Amino acid sequence: MQVELNQPLPPFSVKATGEQTISPADLVGQKVVIYFYPKDNTPGCTTEGQDFRDQYAAFQAAGAVVFGVSRDSLRTHANFKAKHEFPFELISDPDEQLCKLFDVIKLKKLYGKEYEGIERSTFLIDSQGVLRQEWRKVKVPGHVSEVLAATQALS
Repeated sequence: MQVELNQPLPPFSVKATGEQTISPADLVGQKVVIYFYPKDNTPGCTTEGQDFRDQYAAFQAAGAVVFGVSRDSLRTHANFKAKHEFPFELISDPDEQLCKLFDVIKLKKLYGKEYEGIERSTFLIDSQGVLRQEWRKVKVPGHVSEVLAATQALS
């Protein structure tokens, strides 16, 4: 099963920093931004996280929470979060449950080698738990501002 635009999120349960377990039922009543990124402490992923951090107050003012997701461990996430002072939780998805649900595992190439990895993607869910917008193959510069504008426009 995979998420579809304008459909409620299917059930899932994942672990996040702050000793949290997150499921769609926990998120009802607030807008949710979930961004998937390849790896903690890499340049693009660090910049993207910092952009979300720097605009987090505006996301909160728009009634939204933000979650970052990668396959890194909770321990690595906790260090990454503390190092860059992220005010939002990071979800650890080592078994790719959430990655597969949102269809972000893609065949990638690096130095001529093919491997499966996370394609940088962001999803906006409304306060009823319905997927309203998705950004795939994200380029970091300007992305967070675009997501914020969409979040603010979502009633």
